[in-house]
Order: sequence, then C-alpha cells, then structure tokens
Amino acid sequence: MTTVKVQKNQIIAKQKEKVKKWYIVQEGTVIQCNSYAKIVLGKNAVIGISEGDRYLCDYVATEDSVLAVFNCESAEDLKEAIHGQESMRSILLRAALGQRQMLLRTYAGFTNLVRQFHSFAENEYSQYENLCAQYHLDEQSFTRMDNFKPLEMVHRAENWEIGNSASLTGSYLEEYVHLMQRDDNLCIGAIMEASYQTRRVTQGIIEMVEYLRYNQDILLAESKNDLFNLFFALAIQAHKKNYDVKPLLNEMDRIAEVIKKLGIYSGKLVDMRMEESRGYHFETEGAAYETPQAQDGEEEETQEERSEDCLVHILTYADTEQSVIEEMQELVQKYRDLPDMFSTDAQTFAIRKRITQIFYDTYLKAFMHTVKGEKELTPIVEMFLNFGFMDVQMAGEENANILFDLTEHLDVCKSDHVYTIFEWLRSVYDGRNEPSKNEFDMDYPAYLAEMRKTGKITTEQQKHFMSNRELKVKFEIQNMFTSGNRATYGKLSTFCPILGEYDLINSIEKMLVTAQKLDESLHKIRDIDFSAFYREVQFSDPDKGINREMIMKEIMPDIILMPNAGTRSMMWQETAGVRRDTSARFLFPIFTAVDIDDMMVDTVGRYRWEICRKIQGVHWNDIREKSLTAEYCDYLQFYRKNRELSTEAKEKIKSALLRGRNNYREVFVKDYQNWMKYESKGSYRLNKIAREILITYCPFAKPIREELKGNPMYESALHRLDLLNAKTVQRIQGVYDKYQKAGGRITQELTDNLEYYEL
Repeated sequence: MTTVKVQKNQIIAKQKEKVKKWYIVQEGTVIQCNSYAKIVLGKNAVIGISEGDRYLCDYVATEDSVLAVFNCESAEDLKEAIHGQESMRSILLRAALGQRQMLLRTYAGFTNLVRQFHSFAENEYSQYENLCAQYHLDEQSFTRMDNFKPLEMVHRAENWEIGNSASLTGSYLEEYVHLMQRDDNLCIGAIMEASYQTRRVTQGIIEMVEYLRYNQDILLAESKNDLFNLFFALAIQAHKKNYDVKPLLNEMDRIAEVIKKLGIYSGKLVDMRMEESRGYHFETEGAAYETPQAQDGEEEETQEERSEDCLVHILTYADTEQSVIEEMQELVQKYRDLPDMFSTDAQTFAIRKRITQIFYDTYLKAFMHTVKGEKELTPIVEMFLNFGFMDVQMAGEENANILFDLTEHLDVCKSDHVYTIFEWLRSVYDGRNEPSKNEFDMDYPAYLAEMRKTGKITTEQQKHFMSNRELKVKFEIQNMFTSGNRATYGKLSTFCPILGEYDLINSIEKMLVTAQKLDESLHKIRDIDFSAFYREVQFSDPDKGINREMIMKEIMPDIILMPNAGTRSMMWQETAGVRRDTSARFLFPIFTAVDIDDMMVDTVGRYRWEICRKIQGVHWNDIREKSLTAEYCDYLQFYRKNRELSTEAKEKIKSALLRGRNNYREVFVKDYQNWMKYESKGSYRLNKIAREILITYCPFAKPIREELKGNPMYESALHRLDLLNAKTVQRIQGVYDKYQKAGGRITQELTDNLEYYEL
C-alpha cells in the first residue's frame, strides 16, 4: 500500500475507466460525481469499493487530500490487502456498509419521487379531462400521455434490503464489524456483497433519473406542450366565457408546487413560465391567480419571521446566554460542514453530545415560557417544540416552509389519546397526566423517595416537589423525552435531536404521523387481535350482592409523537401508574417513512408481553400460574425436550433465540408479528406450541376464528377456546341475573364485559 497526495479539483478516477486500484481517503474530502447527485466522501471512505469492473462515477478532490492506494481488481487482491491487517478490515467493512447505506437512502428517495411523479401526472391529466367536460370546453391533444407508463425497474433494491441495511448500520454495526473482521473470508464476503448491492442500487438510481429526465416535459416543457399549459389555456377559455376559473388555477398551483419540489427543472424555465401565468389577470369574481394581498401587514410579518435566523430566534426566546447562542451557532455550522454527519468518530460524537445538551436545555426553557404565558408562542418556536426544528439549512428551506405552514394544522396530530410531545408535556404541566417512568422503571414519586433516601433532598422538599409542576416537566424531559426521542429515531449512535433534511427521505406530507393514521392502524390491530387492549378490572356493588367481580375493560394507549424523522416506535410503559385501568404509553416519531402498521404491530407485541408481566408480578415466568409470559418462557426454555416439536422446528427456535440474544420477549414479538400478518390469514408461520399459546392468550376476532375453524391446524385449539368462552358467558349471565334481581343495574361496562366474551 502506498500513499499519494492529490490537489484540490484533481480528478482521481473517471467514469467508465477500468477499476485497478482502491483509494482510502486519509485526509481531506472527495466528491463522487454522478448524474443525480454529488456525494461527499470524507475520512476512511473508499473509492472503488462501490464499483465493479468500471468506475460508475467521477471522483474529484474538493481540497488538498491524502489517499492510501492499493491494487484491487479482484477478491484475491482484496484478500491480500486485508490479510493480517485488522484495522484495514475494519476500515473497508465500515466503508462498504456506510456507502451502501448512503446509496440506499438516495435510492429510497428517488423511488418515492418517481412514484409521486407518475401518479401526480396521471391524476392531473385525468383532472384536466374532467374539467374540460365540466366546463363544456374542447380538450387539447396531448399525445405524451399515450405512452406514459410507470417505470419498470431492471436494477432494483427490495424493501428488506433497505430495512436490513438501515438496522445494521443504525443499531448493530459494531457487533457486525467485530464478527466479520475475525475471519478473512467473512470480511471479504461482507465487503463484496455490499459492493455488489451498491452497484445494483446505483444502476437503479440512474434508471430513475433517466426516467424523470425523459418524462419531465409532461409537466413543464420549453415547447409549452405540457400539463401546466393545458390548464393555463383552459383557464383562459373559461375566463372568456365568464366561468369560475378558481378550480383551474388551483390545479396550476398544484403543478407549480410539484415542479419546484421535484428539483429537476431549469430554474430559468420555471421562473419564466410562472411569471407568464401570473401576468395574465383573471378577474372572475372570487378567483384571482395573483397572490392575495396581506391585511394589516400580516404578510410582511410572516416573511420577516421566515427569513430571520431561526436558530437565534429559538435560543433567544429561551433566554439563552449570548455565549451559548454563539457556541450553538458554531456547533451547528460544524455539524452541517462535516463530510459524514453519520460518523461515529470522537469529534462528531462530541459535537452531537454538546448540541443535544443545549437542545434539551433550550426546550425546557422555551416550554416553560410558553405554558406560563410569559412569551407569545411564535410559529418558529412552535416548529421547534413539536418537530425538533432549529435550523433552516439543516432541515432544508422547502421543508422549513412546509413545517411553518404545518403549525396551523397541528390538530391532525392530536386526539383524545394522541399527543405531540409539546401537548404531552403541557398535559403533565396541567396535571392531566403524571410524568412517565424513567429508564430505571421509577415513576416520579418513587424517584423523589429515592432522592430523599440518599440524602439529596429533605422530607419537606420531597412533599413540596410532589406538586411542583415545573419539576414534573423537567423530570419528563430528562427521562422519557430524551430517551424516547433517541430510541424512536432508530439510529442510536448517530442521533442528533435537530431535525435534518437527510432523514426526510419522503415528502413531509407523506411522512407526517397523524392521529388518523394511528387510529386506523390501531383499528386494524383490534380487528384481528380484538382483546389486545382489554384488561381485568374489579367491579363491586356489595349492597347488591357483588363483592368482587373481575370484568374486562378496553383501555386504549396514549401515543406520544417524538419530534424526529425516525424508523422505530416503542412501548415506553404498560400502564400510567400502579392501577391496571390506566393507559399504556407508546412512542412514535412524528415523521416516518416506515409502514405505520408494521410499527404498531411490533409495539403492541411488546405491550402484550409487558402488560402480562405487570399483571402477573413475580409469577410472570412461573408455569404454575398460567399466563402468556409463563407459558412462552416454559416453551422456549424446554423446547429441546418437547416431543411435539420437529427437528426443523427446534432449529428455528434455536435461530430465533440467537437473533433475539436469548431474550424471550424478542422471540415472542417476532412470533406475534407473524401471528398478525400471516397466521390470521391461514398462512402458517408458527409451530404447533407457539400457535396454541397465541390462540389462548391473543385470540383472533370471531369473524377470523369462524374462517379458520375448518383448518385442521387451528380446529382443536379454537374449539377449546369456544368451550371456555361459552362457560364464561354462562357464568356471567348467571351473575348478572342475580344482580338484577337484587336491584342492580347492568351498566355499560358490564354490557361490554359480556360482549367481550361473546366475541
């Protein structure tokens, strides 16, 4: 291996040149130039690792740089380079995995862009045809749509590849690298596999770029033979006949918005066409294409707010010291300028750590100013409190504008059981909810008790702090919020609490997690696992003969939206306190590109396990006390001796335990996912023992059970369940009859209890 110095702007490798050498960036930065983007490669990035026989891109030094060079035309050359070189193995592995993840993120973004482009163009043309018919005006010929089809990818990445890479680089990188670098063959295999995927992904991105470029004239073309002009011409016709042109102008606005968002059009062309359309004065009543004039200086104030330094605005609102404001500005600038913002090196870690400290300190101060009414809540501060937004350049100007507008529509993220983090903290401050448990499973009273025991506070202080609203909020921010925000982001080692454009891989509108989306997801869960949120609670009316009757009550979880663009949800706690009839607390990111239904199934699976543990107490794994957790623990602990399990089934359990690090809950959660997604449709994924446990404790809703009754894999277990439910219903009806004869009234909760067992 040799070392070479290259000067700024020097070409290191050219597209289509034969790959003979790999280059490791030791000092400086290099830009990977291709048809769709310029990607900055920093320290320990490897040029050539993502290529095959030929370079797919140009590589140009952006500053004076130092590169380590070694011959690498084949796997044999690679084997020679890493043999006995543990540090080299680590560098190449991390580079291969990191660069693959970077390309997969880009691929995912383009995939969504292409789908949106095709869908939008199809919908707009259909809308054009409808409006022509509605206005009784002639359609213009537009032959471009005749052969406009969705892109059929030749080189594609599967969703499981994207998810696998994200999880690997986000949560398990160190473990994976440690394992792979132990053996030359493992190491080479991992590098070459990642390299092959990266090449395929790169070719897929090029396919999508070419598709967009080929079809971009459909929306906007220099020839004006485009959808935008179709609506413009139609609006002119409608205006001449004194028709209402507002619907047509709205469609033009929609097209203009998408054109700007796509970022593939010449700025000069866009400006020219927009100016031309705005120059035409439509004077039909109630419709004007020109931007409405602001009243009483409203627009001027808005523009001023949007243009100011948001970071300084937020920090100033929180009464942050000038020295800390300047420090935060410098830190954010350094973070933005990093060659690799996802690096885990000491320098990047130190920057993230200090940014995080200032972020949460600022959050607490800004929150208290707001809830105490000491300062008026501005849209920028509202963006910070709900979305984690602090810096326009970090979020991207377009995203910042969308977030700004979104502050007026935050009701979509709220319901009786769904809260933004700001609304949740406000509910704690107002006393509507108690603070959550910390990571040591201690609630606020237990935490204060521990502080008193250790002599950190006095008994008097303990009494005072119990009702101190500000301290409750501080406890919630320092514990649930900070931990939950990081966990729901999904990439623990690279988490930065400031919202970044790099995580907004889709449009904000699509990534926004709304109360409606969550409610729909919960509804899907309950349609399959109808008893998921039911718990036993006590009903008593001694005067009428009922001293202690346990009834089933449905208690829906509280869902708190963390201010990040994340990939994970989590079950923070199974109840709000010691009482069983209080809501669980689920945490979700407020923006996500991950399927919400999948996240919800995972979260409910964990909730199922933890609520059983809570109810069972010390007997949660005692098979003498029958329960979901007890039976699952017994099944997993003694699976090797179970004669009802085949050799193949035992091997699968062994693999599942290895993947779950011998954590029985993790194995159950995976089985629960298969139960909900596949077994509910009669598609076998579980072995006989696991299936019978889940039928007993997580039974399907009655319509699904009826469909599965004829299936021999479910028949006997479902028959036992029906017999047990029938006996329970008979007993409950007997209790209710006696209760009514004694003068008792059948309340709604008693009716719901009977209906539960009838289902």
